[in-house]
Amino acid sequence: MMKLTVKDIAKAANVSPATVSNALNNRKGVSEEIKQNVLKAARELGYTKETASDKSTIRLVIFKRHGYVVNDTPFFSSLIEGIEKECRQQGYQLLISHISIMEKDFREIIAGLNNDSASGMLILATEMLSEDLELFGNYRNPIVLLDSCLRDSNINSVLINNEDASFRATSYLIENGHTEIGYIGSSAFIKNFFYRRQGFLDALHESGIAVKKEYLISVEPTMEGAYRDMSIFLENNKNLPTAFFADNDTIAFGVMRALKEKGINIPKDVSIIGFDDMPFCEITSPRLTTIKVFKQEMGSTAVKRLMSLMTEGGGPSQKIQINTELIVRDSVRDQK
Repeated sequence: MMKLTVKDIAKAANVSPATVSNALNNRKGVSEEIKQNVLKAARELGYTKETASDKSTIRLVIFKRHGYVVNDTPFFSSLIEGIEKECRQQGYQLLISHISIMEKDFREIIAGLNNDSASGMLILATEMLSEDLELFGNYRNPIVLLDSCLRDSNINSVLINNEDASFRATSYLIENGHTEIGYIGSSAFIKNFFYRRQGFLDALHESGIAVKKEYLISVEPTMEGAYRDMSIFLENNKNLPTAFFADNDTIAFGVMRALKEKGINIPKDVSIIGFDDMPFCEITSPRLTTIKVFKQEMGSTAVKRLMSLMTEGGGPSQKIQINTELIVRDSVRDQK
């Protein structure tokens, strides 16, 4: 006999699984009338603690392919905070698992998660490739990817509107009179960086500005790695553009340090724009102009989409892109 689920009770009581979970666990936020209706439906279905299958949980999988990008930074802390808050408000427990393909037993861990009793799964897919998603092919409940999408899959995704964001940042440099613009990209591939580069190239193309390959620089996407790789570049290259767009703030911070050590003034000699709007942007010298990502809202949106899939089927799969905001500070010089 199959175990009774919270979803079964929700259907009988005509309420959401989150409401059922709150009522059964005597949590706040449920009226006495609704609570009694839920308890009545549960009794009629033969619910007991022993017959119940815990379907009031959501699993967050933090997936690492190389770990250069997904790490303990304010960006991902804020993203996870948004997930936690929304789960709390909806009456779901959040379970967090860390998966790294650099660990020998990662396939066994994923195989175990495929038999998970959670209602649904969020996968932080920042570093994920299509072949990685195939490992979760036996998972029986809904999945939503967060911070990336896979174009060869119809899986539901919530991510940054990367291409439009970098287009806007590059256009801002052009509006300020810059025609010699470089790109500082990550040496470790993720889909977000691919689309940011595309937005950068589109902005140059639409403005009739030539792309100079010597200004397309690749660095390790860590603060120390970006500093090291940019320092090497500066040792071997004396000609610089008047401005750079960097894949993210972490890279921008490392590059700014390398430029300063070479006596290059920001923004008098070289302007720079980052991406993410991390807290350090306000305390760098100069303060960093960057793209603000609405991280908590992304996390909240992903939970809501997953809940829709869990409770209503969700309809056609969706790719939800969260727009960004250009935050103008002090690191860009007006060349006009």
